[in-house]
Amino acid sequence: MSCGLLNSSNEPVPLRSGSVTVLIRGFVADVSCELLYRNEEQGPVEAVFVFPVDTEAAVYAFEAHLGGTCIQAQLREKKQAQELYGDALAGGQSSFLLQQEGTKGDVFSCSLGNLPPGEEAALTLRYVCELPLEPDGAARYMLPAVLRPRYTPHGWDGEDVTQGVPRVPQGELPYTLSLSATLQSPHGIDRVLSNCSLTPLSYTAGNRTSAQVSLAEVPPWDRDVELLVYYTEPHKPSAMLEIGLPGAEPGSLMGDPAMMVTLLPSLPEAVLGQSSAGEFIFLLDRSGSMECPMDSRDRSPQRIDSAKETLVLLLKSLPLGCYFNIYSFGSQFESFYPQSVGYTQQTMAKSLQRVQQLQADLGGTEILAPLQAIYRSPCQDGHPRQLFVFTDGEVGNTKEVITEVQRHRGSHRCFSFGIGEGASTALVKGIAQAAGGSAEFITGQDRMQPKALQSLKRALQPAMTRISLSWDLPPGMEAALLGRGPEVIFPGQRCLIYAQLRGQPQLPDTAMGGVTLQYRIQDQTYKETLQFPLQPQDGDRLPVHRLAAKSLLLELEGAMDTRSKGARRRVLETSLNSGVICSLTAYVGVDTERGQPVHGPLVRRDIPLIVFGAATGIWKMQSFNMNFRPSMAMCCSASVRTDWDKSLCFASADCAEDCDFDDRLDVPERAPEESPLLRLVSLQNADGSWDLDPQLTAVLGVSETDTKGRMPSKDVAPGVWATVLAVVWLHSRALGQHNEWELLEAKAVAWVRDQAGPQLSECLEAANTLLGCSVGPAVFGL
Repeated sequence: MSCGLLNSSNEPVPLRSGSVTVLIRGFVADVSCELLYRNEEQGPVEAVFVFPVDTEAAVYAFEAHLGGTCIQAQLREKKQAQELYGDALAGGQSSFLLQQEGTKGDVFSCSLGNLPPGEEAALTLRYVCELPLEPDGAARYMLPAVLRPRYTPHGWDGEDVTQGVPRVPQGELPYTLSLSATLQSPHGIDRVLSNCSLTPLSYTAGNRTSAQVSLAEVPPWDRDVELLVYYTEPHKPSAMLEIGLPGAEPGSLMGDPAMMVTLLPSLPEAVLGQSSAGEFIFLLDRSGSMECPMDSRDRSPQRIDSAKETLVLLLKSLPLGCYFNIYSFGSQFESFYPQSVGYTQQTMAKSLQRVQQLQADLGGTEILAPLQAIYRSPCQDGHPRQLFVFTDGEVGNTKEVITEVQRHRGSHRCFSFGIGEGASTALVKGIAQAAGGSAEFITGQDRMQPKALQSLKRALQPAMTRISLSWDLPPGMEAALLGRGPEVIFPGQRCLIYAQLRGQPQLPDTAMGGVTLQYRIQDQTYKETLQFPLQPQDGDRLPVHRLAAKSLLLELEGAMDTRSKGARRRVLETSLNSGVICSLTAYVGVDTERGQPVHGPLVRRDIPLIVFGAATGIWKMQSFNMNFRPSMAMCCSASVRTDWDKSLCFASADCAEDCDFDDRLDVPERAPEESPLLRLVSLQNADGSWDLDPQLTAVLGVSETDTKGRMPSKDVAPGVWATVLAVVWLHSRALGQHNEWELLEAKAVAWVRDQAGPQLSECLEAANTLLGCSVGPAVFGL
């Protein structure tokens, strides 16, 4: 008997390949994923594939090619779809089912049942998603490839489909992945980067408004596949208008035109002055998985080390006069202080010492308890609370965590950071949206620090309030906002607005519309206006309609527990009418063309995924809390530790065989290397100054004798001279990391201008001479 491709349990794997094609228009990606199956067993099989999808992606189509027949799946209420699928299997018919697992929306399962012996089937699902705008202006498309198991907190009985997913080591997955992308932008495409090898970018239009690119080789399965698309004008406001679906009822979401407006509010620098008021609480994940490397590169830093470095930069960047506290969590949680303390030289120095001692040694990922403790602690009067959450974990009680954050949205803003491949988009995005903050994801070779400091800048800026929209449309047309609309906007952050255009008057080809976004900052009113043509774009996939429907569904599903049955009914109607799947619906298709039923006992084959966190051929068990119950051993790289501990194996009786433990392996201890920038930053005082001491001169790369001998005059205070030297060093030696030290440099410049007086120009000239630099006077406001 031919068993075909086998996994580590010697079970045949019917999935052969995944092929992904992406159409990226500006900051919207329309994705088609084809899964090719072949049954090489002697009897029929049911293949089940569980995979991650961004929680905000709108899955809108599912079809199968079986034996030369194309079958379009139908979107049905989930229970009805499951019954149709089960009945088809019982009757010997080939059938396929696509459903969202649970209510979180970031895990899907695809089931193909009664695939006859020797036959192939190609299943295609389509979805559309928004692309985030990176700090450097790139549009980021990510194809999730890593599905990590969800930690089950103590006392939580919720089912988690990820615990039943079989895992195999990297290099042993018996199926491949390919990806090709078509890029379009009226403003021009500059370049494309990726964490995987790409073919050369091929322009298909002379003005560089369209291009194509593909993966040059099969990517490893230990990372999500990312494309960074750089446009000529990434920050330009835009509008995308679509006509409705032919045949849909006028007045409905799919029957009327829909539009997506992208605005990027920008304000004068004078308005963006940072406040010294605020309570800053940092919540750090110290579960066992934070010991994994940031990526699969050799000598890549551990996630916990990168998070600690980020905490150092954040602490140094806080303004004098604010309050702060640091919490960490795993199976239990700890806090540096019973409640937030004032930011002084003493509290900062004490906290930095404790940060250096933090390790990924607290077991599982139980985030709800520390959040509740934070919310129980009293807020500081006159200091708005800003919460920063750093986690690489996925939890089984995501909805409860988001609800807890939402309950306290009036008393704080939440900025969240998903660390590493496979971070739960439902958790990370959910808590940020629930409390009016922003979410960032740090994967591959990303540095955590720039994104964390960008969020801190937002937290320090005055809030935009009294946000309103007004439309300028021809007579007979009106715009109805889909969803609540923007509630929180940060200067320089992209703002997306979805609207349904009602009324269909005859319009000339030159007809124009407009939208004005109005908001207040402190006592000043600001407006952003965009004019746009009222001619819809070509295309029949309707990505704007799908995204608008998904945005509305996320809002409606989030409120289902607190509203009447009418909310559930509206969720179902919106999902079924738009074709966008949700927690209450599923796609199902049945092959009715086959004349004879498929005979033989049906065998289930779960499609394996890569072992969680595997980066090398050496394995070490993760020290999770015992409430985490995977079906087989989930391991992470052991290249960073030598303390092999078989007692950490808790999964199954076969764990010792699943994990490649070898007590004879001699793996060298890897000490994290501290960068010169971090060494300089760690020496800065809370008020922004530096002391003139041997540690500073060592970082600057000059002798202590030369440093003291080149002081402009005896009247210059040593701290002033030291601070000018440090700022000059930053601008000459670490300019590429400017967004990491921008805030702490602002403190330094403000302090030195206040202390140096007329001698500042003389100090700058002497510092440039000593360090061999040419930093201009504008850096110090001269």
